Amino acid sequence: MTVKHEELIIETQAAKVTYVDITADLRTAIKNAGIKDGICAITTPHTTCSIVFEEFVHDRDWKGDEFLQVDQNRILEKLVPRQLTESDYVYPGPKHVDFLKDLAKEDPNYSPDPVSILNADAHIKGSLFGASETVIIKDGEPLIGSVGYLYFIDWDQNRERTRKCNLAFIGE
Repeated sequence: MTVKHEELIIETQAAKVTYVDITADLRTAIKNAGIKDGICAITTPHTTCSIVFEEFVHDRDWKGDEFLQVDQNRILEKLVPRQLTESDYVYPGPKHVDFLKDLAKEDPNYSPDPVSILNADAHIKGSLFGASETVIIKDGEPLIGSVGYLYFIDWDQNRERTRKCNLAFIGE
């Protein structure tokens, strides 16, 4: 039994939900890991991000977003509207704002600007969709069908970021 790890670095955009197709990266990582039969756990450590398995859609809107993702975002916007002011949601409370301001002094991944943490909607969407997927590997290929793709989603629209996606392979 072999266990291997790989990390993907993903750049996300500001002012929109960012979907990144990581399917080709997964296929490359499987080959690099040398796993013929086993599983791959795909996770994100970010609480405003998700890993999802969905159909690849060939059609895109004028912004370059796949139609299925546009439809998904429209429905989610009705259910969980974007947080634009501190009164839209209870989160973040004053203790959490103070915590994040202190964290920003030590960690460049956190902005000291309180407006940048008005992202309750992104946390809720991240919780709804989850932070991981597991893929079975057989004969060196992910068993995801002919139209199944894996996407990294950053629900937080407040600023562009460098995000991480972790892959853990278990198999032989």
